[in-house]
Amino acid sequence: MVKQARAARTRQALINAAAEVFADDGYALASLPAISKRAGVSTGALHFHFPSKDLLAREVEASAVESVERLAQQGRVRDRAGLQLLVDVSCELMLAVSADIVLRAGFELGGDPSRKNEEGPGRWWSDWVYRLLCEADGAGELAEGVSPEGAAAAVVAATVGFGVLNGRRRVRFSPQLVEQFWVLMLPGLAASPAGVLVVSGASVGAAVRGDN
Repeated sequence: MVKQARAARTRQALINAAAEVFADDGYALASLPAISKRAGVSTGALHFHFPSKDLLAREVEASAVESVERLAQQGRVRDRAGLQLLVDVSCELMLAVSADIVLRAGFELGGDPSRKNEEGPGRWWSDWVYRLLCEADGAGELAEGVSPEGAAAAVVAATVGFGVLNGRRRVRFSPQLVEQFWVLMLPGLAASPAGVLVVSGASVGAAVRGDN
C-alpha cells in the first residue's frame, strides 16, 4: 500500500509538472528532463510511468477531460437544464481553467499545432455545449435565427479563451467579466433572456439577471 501511494503521488507530480511545462513552453519545446526536474523525480521514474512525451500529454488531456465532465455532471445533479445549465457550467469552467494548470494545459494542448491528437477537453467541451444547445433549441429557448452550431462556436471560444488568457495574465479575470459576457450574450442567444439566471461563478455565488 505504501509503494502504491508513493507511485500515485509520483504519477500526479509528473502530470502537474508536465502541465506547467506544456503551458509555459508548448508541446514541441517541452522536454522530459525539464518535466522530471520540475516534478522533483528522476528521469528513470518518469519513463517508468510515462515512456514518451506523447503519453504524458495524453494523460494531461485525460485528466482535464475528467475535470470538465465533473463540472457538467455537478450541474445536472443540481437539476439544471438548457441555457441555465450552460450558463452555470461555463462560468464554473472559466474559473476552473484560470485556476487549474492541468485543466488549462489540457485545453492548450488541443490547440497546439504540433499535436495531432483531436481527443481532449476542448473536443469534449465543444460536443457537450453543442448537444446542450440542441436541447435548448428543441425546448424553444434559443432566439429565432440562432443555430446551435453558431452559438456553440461563440460560447466555446469565449469560455476557453477567458480562462487561458487569464492563466497567461493577459486578462484580469473577475466574476464581473463573466457576468458581463453573459449579459451581452443572452439577448442575442435566448428567446427570453430576462428569464435566465446568470451566475458569476461557483466560488463567488453572485447572480444577476440579464434584463434588456
